[in-house]
Parts: sequence; C-alpha cells; structure tokens
Amino acid sequence: MKIGKVYLVGAGPGDPGLLTVRGRDLLRSAPVIVYDQLVNPALLEEAATESVKIYVGKRAGRHYVAQEEINTVLIAHARKGQDVVRLKGGDPFVFGRGGEEAEALVEAGVPFEIVPGVSAAVAVPAYAGVPLTHRKLASSFAVVTGHEARKPNSAVDWSKLATAVDTLVILMGLSNLAIIVKKLIEHGRSPETPAAVIRAGTTSEQESVVGTLADIVERSAGIEPPALIVVGDVVSLSDKLSWFMPMLEQPPYDDRYGSDPARA
Repeated sequence: MKIGKVYLVGAGPGDPGLLTVRGRDLLRSAPVIVYDQLVNPALLEEAATESVKIYVGKRAGRHYVAQEEINTVLIAHARKGQDVVRLKGGDPFVFGRGGEEAEALVEAGVPFEIVPGVSAAVAVPAYAGVPLTHRKLASSFAVVTGHEARKPNSAVDWSKLATAVDTLVILMGLSNLAIIVKKLIEHGRSPETPAAVIRAGTTSEQESVVGTLADIVERSAGIEPPALIVVGDVVSLSDKLSWFMPMLEQPPYDDRYGSDPARA
C-alpha cells in the first residue's frame, strides 16, 4: 500500500496573510489537516470542504492531546495512504516541536517535508515597530523560551544571555516575566534597557506595552497571553516605527479555547 506524506507546515504568527504560498497550496489539496491551537481559523477556510480537520491543540501544563498521540495520528493517516498537512503556529522548527514530529516520522518510515513558516519571534516585533537588528543599535539577537526561567537547572543560561546578545526575544515567558527580568539585571543587563511585551501580535488584538527592565513587569501587569517579550535598545524605536493599525486591518485573534497564562 502507498504511504502518504506528512507536511509539517508553519502557519505563521496569526495574520493569515503571512502563510507562505507553499503552505497555502498544500492546505488546498490536503485530504487530512492536523492543526494546533494558535493556528488562525481563517487558514482552515483555504482547505477543501471534504478534507478531514483534526484539532490537537496543546496548552502548557494542560495538553489537549499528548505529543505521542499527535505523532500516532500523523503516522496512522500516512499509513492509510493519505497525505497530511500538520499545521503549526509560527515555524515548525522554532519552539514548535517540529523536530520531535519529524523524528517520529523517520522512525516510522513515513516521508515528510518541512514547510517553514514566518516565526512569531521575528514577525511580532516587526508588527510592533521593533527591528531585531539595527546598524546603530543591535548586531545580534537570540530567541529563547521563557518556560525555563523557573527551573533550578534551566537549560537557558541567563548569565550569558544577559549581555552576550544585543536583542533578546523571549517566547512563552509572560508568566515568568518578573523572574526573567530579575535574572537579566542580576547578570549585568542595565535596568534602563528598553523592553516590550507584545500581545497577540499581527492580529487585530495586538497590544504593546513598552518600558524598561526596571518597570516592564509593572507596566504589563494587565497583559494576557499569547504574548512575546523583547529586550534591547531596538525597542526604543517602537514609537517611531509603529506602522500597524490592528483594529483596522486584521480579523480578531481567535482564542476559542480560552487564555492560558502558561501558554505564552
């Protein structure tokens, strides 16, 4: 029997217009679509009416479907001879567990293709008027997960990150913001370093709070996830370079399954 192919497709950060042409074409032809919580539902309108759509959204600490079960779903449909689009928010290989899913497919003998997506790590700051690099302000940036901040043996070395790169982009760190700020300052980052918290970036509900490491926790107290944190001098350009008018340009961010502070 013919084995189907699995396409790990990046859905982008929220704005459906940021889906790649390759991703759109695959969505339109795929008989099976397996999608995550942070995928904009508008993208599913690109799919064929007869396609099977399977929701496997996960929230940190409250998984709707375990990763192992997702792997099983992908493999099972491929073994039936069906091509599968695995639609993942952002980019599959940027904190999207795409690497784990690709490994499972390899072990099962299922062919696959990676279709990169526009990562929120780059797109969300851009929509908030924050360039991650700038000839006068920043020649390096790093993208890290904020989930690790509370762990005693964190895989993220904040002592090095604090001063090793000009711009820090922190995903899934909102609930740990106070701890992250404390670690950065303790390890040499100036309290006066500009910082921003950007919620629901690239959607009509985008909201930005700008301050410094000294006051960003207080300023962003009312912000709910999904949100992204940017630390660095480039944040100082946000007012000048702000261009996106969220309430006028994009459909609302669809959080049908509720907000979860541990998710972002």
